[in-house]
Amino acid sequence: MLPIKVKKLKPNAILPTYGSVEAAGADLYACLDAPVTVEPGETVFVPTGLAMEIPVGCAGLIYARSGLACKQGLAPANKVGVVDSDYRGEFIVVLHNHGKEPRTVSGGDRIAQLVITPVLTPGFYEVQELSDTQRANAGFGSTGK
Repeated sequence: MLPIKVKKLKPNAILPTYGSVEAAGADLYACLDAPVTVEPGETVFVPTGLAMEIPVGCAGLIYARSGLACKQGLAPANKVGVVDSDYRGEFIVVLHNHGKEPRTVSGGDRIAQLVITPVLTPGFYEVQELSDTQRANAGFGSTGK
């Protein structure tokens, strides 16, 4: 297991937890003093009360929790949050209500999931030509024909 250093910024913050032994994502919890209502079409910043030290060569990816997104319409506004290994600030989940009803988030609610993953940081360089492939420059939907 890869150890991740976590600093509680507030005493009521909850460390990430895995829902099952083989879960890829660890649940992140809202750290709120009072419930927050997210109106339809509204976006709110929900603190976790945690800062973490993502290992060099990795990134933290913040994804929607499928039940929250599918059943309540609450999902990260930016679809996937990317946390770089040199970030040391509070993890904040920006939730957007895609549904038609107001939804309330309370302290201790599971609001997203965090996946720690290795990342490649390739160098980019300009060339005059790219190698040829069967697909070439055929765009969106071209492989489904």
